[in-house]
Amino acid sequence: MAKSATAEGYELGTQGPAMIETTEISQVLKPCVEQWKSQFRHALERFDRARPILTLAHHDADGLAAGAIFAQAFTKIRRPTVTRILGRGENPWSDSVRLEVQNQHPGGLVIADLGVRPGVVCPDTQTIVVDHHLPIGYPPGATVISGFGHEPTPTSGLLALWCAQSFCEADDLIWLAAISIIGDMQEKAGFRELAEARARFGIGALRDATSLLNAARRSSSGAAQPAFDLLMKASGPKDVTSGKFAETEVLKKAREEVAAALDAVKRIPPKIIGQIALILMDSPCQIHPLIAQQWKNRLHKNVVMAANKGYRPGWVHFSVRTATGINLLEFLSQNAPSAADENYGSGHVQATGGALTYASWNEFITSLGFGPEMQVRP
Repeated sequence: MAKSATAEGYELGTQGPAMIETTEISQVLKPCVEQWKSQFRHALERFDRARPILTLAHHDADGLAAGAIFAQAFTKIRRPTVTRILGRGENPWSDSVRLEVQNQHPGGLVIADLGVRPGVVCPDTQTIVVDHHLPIGYPPGATVISGFGHEPTPTSGLLALWCAQSFCEADDLIWLAAISIIGDMQEKAGFRELAEARARFGIGALRDATSLLNAARRSSSGAAQPAFDLLMKASGPKDVTSGKFAETEVLKKAREEVAAALDAVKRIPPKIIGQIALILMDSPCQIHPLIAQQWKNRLHKNVVMAANKGYRPGWVHFSVRTATGINLLEFLSQNAPSAADENYGSGHVQATGGALTYASWNEFITSLGFGPEMQVRP
């Protein structure tokens, strides 16, 4: 198994272990990539050409990049396409989204970076699911392109690029895959595509663009459509940040709001019970993942849980991170409250979370040993 490349090793043309590791990783994943390309191409051939392709994508940088890659790739082969960015509290298997999709009668459905779950989203419609999180189940009849379980784990945007390469020339879309890799904190994973994008566009420009794109979904509105629209107009990361397009100013204002919200809660001390460190906040912005990551870097022996009771009415959204090596998906599964549903405990082994109603949250933290001060009331 190849080791992760260092950040310095992403420079094309460099010599030494990091570049060798990048090459090794490409070779390790090559058989899988070829299989994924074949699976996607064959599924795409079964789409109904008389109706538009519908892509559902997550609203973070990875999902936005995946959605943009598919939209631009389908346009290259002159296939009508529609992209729907799902926001907070939405998932393809919920009744409301399923009804919305079915009413559109798509010629084919692509679900990107939104998990892999059982259940049919749109009956009698060829469906492809592209994702890298732990599958909870498999939708019958769908083609599933899953990077989960591979080391390193490719992001949904990188999987989307490989899928696009199966039916069109996609070299100009590599910067979007790089955005997805950076957005999911996979810079040191050693992917060749990031090395190429770094050489072409510069790592600073790619990081700046990723930060700006992520601000949209983290803002109080959670509206990520401007971020997607910007990706569809831009030809590279500098187009995202330059102000060339009006959406950039919208995202900058969102980033300022998120920074202010983060500053307001970053000094809240964690409550520690046993190995668990819990931070409870009240913010309309999606800053709980950032807080969890910050405290993870300080509390190396703890499971860090950052919970936000102000993000969505009636719900507590939480993120869990750890540097201990504990399997967080198993941790959440073993401690699941009685009414936990599809909103709970999905993601990655070392980075996960979910959403619980107030009652389920109170049950959950009580079982972990926390007192009334960490409970939430309507």
